[in-house]
Amino acid sequence: MTVSTADLKITWEKLPYDFILDEEPVENIDQPLLAAALREILEIAGLIVAGILVAPNMGICATVDSKLVIKAPDWFYASNVQPLESQEIRRSYTPNLEGDIPAIIMEFLSATPNDEYSIKPTYPPGKWFFYEQVLRVPIYALFEPAAGVLEVYQLNSSERYQVQQPDSNNRYWIEGVGLFLGVWQGTKAERTGYWLRWWDKSGEMLLWGAEMVERERQEKANVQQRAERLAAQLRAAGIEPEA
Repeated sequence: MTVSTADLKITWEKLPYDFILDEEPVENIDQPLLAAALREILEIAGLIVAGILVAPNMGICATVDSKLVIKAPDWFYASNVQPLESQEIRRSYTPNLEGDIPAIIMEFLSATPNDEYSIKPTYPPGKWFFYEQVLRVPIYALFEPAAGVLEVYQLNSSERYQVQQPDSNNRYWIEGVGLFLGVWQGTKAERTGYWLRWWDKSGEMLLWGAEMVERERQEKANVQQRAERLAAQLRAAGIEPEA
């Protein structure tokens, strides 16, 4: 599949099976934890169904002017993704050939300068240029975990990224996911700090598994406490509560 523009010839071709992907290590432990936490919420909420691909650090491919370009964002969400053949392992993702353009791509910023803001058009293009001009991803989010700063950019009518302003709750509506995205501060597992989280249309925060377990435990404890108070009141009135 080929898409021609005034300046670029973009071809969507599947990555050759024997292509060797770069094995770059993540820069710090925060990146995989943040990515896993975002996915966990969606999975527990039953929002990762057939045709949805949520992946951290997976190569997204496009061939630009006959040159293969691969960028591995820290997190992305795509829909209408074709299933793999039996026993096949997904090593990369080629939009338009295997499914939709990702609805959102996220990058987690670190102290090490990188090309998340790079608009370099020449090969290999910068990430910003690739996501905006080649993939044309509707929403590009940049998160700086240490400071808890979230920047969200959306393609405008001129097909350029335009910074978005959060709502009154300091959250951003992500149309392709159908949820709000925002920053939350707290502790999960061994990490205390700022996290990205999802909220539904009603403003209800979607919970991680451990939070759901704790809420159920607290609800059971409250029921038990109410039962014990009622039993004590009955005994005070000379009535023995039923076992």
